[in-house]
Amino acid sequence: MKPIIEVKNVNKAYKKRRSKECVQAVDNVSFSVQKGEILGLLGPNGAGKTTTIKMICGLLVPDSGTIEISGIDNTKHRLRALKHISAVLEGNRNLYWRLTVRENLEYFAGNRGKSRKEVKERVEQLLHDFRLKEKEKELVNRLSRGMQQKLAIAVSMLAESDVILLDEPTLGLDVETGYEVRELLKSIVKEYERTVIISSHDMDVIQDICDRTVIINKGKVVTDDKIENLMRLFEVKSYIFNLGGLLTDQQLELLQNRFTEMTYTPDTIYSTIEVDLFQNEAIYELFDILKMENTPVESFDRVTVNFEQVFMKIVNGGEKICVG
Repeated sequence: MKPIIEVKNVNKAYKKRRSKECVQAVDNVSFSVQKGEILGLLGPNGAGKTTTIKMICGLLVPDSGTIEISGIDNTKHRLRALKHISAVLEGNRNLYWRLTVRENLEYFAGNRGKSRKEVKERVEQLLHDFRLKEKEKELVNRLSRGMQQKLAIAVSMLAESDVILLDEPTLGLDVETGYEVRELLKSIVKEYERTVIISSHDMDVIQDICDRTVIINKGKVVTDDKIENLMRLFEVKSYIFNLGGLLTDQQLELLQNRFTEMTYTPDTIYSTIEVDLFQNEAIYELFDILKMENTPVESFDRVTVNFEQVFMKIVNGGEKICVG
């Protein structure tokens, strides 16, 4: 099946201000997005992620390479290509703050050449699905940030585009509204049969709703894989041991020599060990060292890896993980 979005060998460089030096913001980036997928597009600040997003949305033109949306080159046929994608920018910049909720929906439908009569049923459905009906006559500038974000997503749905790109969709939201927005994004894919691309620093959101992630660092794609595969790849067995005593100098030296990924935190009479075990049998060696001085183990627990840890390991370690 042909991807709904295909980024091929895209490059973009900028000239520094007051200098002739060029900075390669995006360096030969390639990835694709399948229809009905929720893709996380990630990267640290300055990695080239935002530039890539702007090129997909047609706000910037690549120096070289191509971006196809529904098979249409967005540099050669920009307007045709952009009919297939809607963007919800961070800060709710795609809303008119002095219009009501309903007026915003009707106004942006009009921008797409549709009359109020044509979209009346559609607007009602979106007000209902996004739980905005009670606020339909409220001015946008009086809404909570969560309500504004839901309206911004609803406005993007009016375009009936194949792809919705969201930049930081849960930024600044309270926990409850953040979860509500997550469920809305899942329903957009399942019930409305859309494709979603999310750019976010909220790793819990990425782990919860994305099928796959593309991570860009220093202008290059360093990872393109399913979330579940990345979680398995970095699932080192990490443990935290709460001890009922302090380690001797000999014990500490033995542990540090044997376990490179270890942190020892002594207190007055108690202490804590945090350690990564790369082999299952290594835990017995650790217990043998503790047994030398009969150091009591009050408790120990497995530390569960999360996607934020995976992301940091990929970015800081520079691992190149790309799969087809």
